[in-house]
Amino acid sequence: MKPMAAMAALIMLEACQSSAPRPTAAAPAEPSYFTADPATAGLVRGRVTLAGRPPKPTRLAIEEDVTCAQLNPQGLRSEEFAVANGGALANVLVYVKKGLEGKTFAPPPKTETVAIDQRQCRFQPHVFGIRAGQTLRVTNSDPLTHNIHPQPKNNREWNQSQEDGAVALERRFPFPEQMVRIKCNVHPWMRAYVHVMEHPYFAVTGADGSFEIASLPPGDYVIEALHEKAAPVEQALRIESAGRAEANLQLRVP
Repeated sequence: MKPMAAMAALIMLEACQSSAPRPTAAAPAEPSYFTADPATAGLVRGRVTLAGRPPKPTRLAIEEDVTCAQLNPQGLRSEEFAVANGGALANVLVYVKKGLEGKTFAPPPKTETVAIDQRQCRFQPHVFGIRAGQTLRVTNSDPLTHNIHPQPKNNREWNQSQEDGAVALERRFPFPEQMVRIKCNVHPWMRAYVHVMEHPYFAVTGADGSFEIASLPPGDYVIEALHEKAAPVEQALRIESAGRAEANLQLRVP
């Protein structure tokens, strides 16, 4: 083939190749999220109590900060064991530990946040749960500077001061992790605990020790109660179609 003819053939080949449709990359598959059927979903409710005499709350040394002392003229006491009548125990996380294997859950809506406030020189609430990736909104209602310092192991540690009147902080914990301690570097008695959960089936007991976990599909489960000082306790239960189960868990003084 003559040089000019060969060059023309090469140009035509390149033109054909450039005009040929290129393969498109396959779009990533959408996650298959589990959704409980409202017609058959049930719930578990119950109460957490503490066996034995709880340790007496200790008086906290808040006098080193004049403003904290003024905000709490009766003083502050430790929050480890918030016990009411009949041994009802508050601030206990109760969650489904087994029975949800193989299920993937949609993240909560971006507008659905969890709040923690620094008020009267305490973190409020003292114990709370949040979904992995959900927004934590941190506020300071006190007329002084506070500091919020979570100390996770599976997530990134962060440490942020927050002055009186400062805008709310927004942070996230991407990975599940239980019993993450939160402290204030300014006021060493300030403590809180956050449980970062991979699913929505959890609750924190109220002042009367009660809890409720709703929208559970029928099945066999193990729930667990977690407390910052007492040893965890598990209980097996079954949820029938549209049924209700009772779970009364008793923790013991360590």
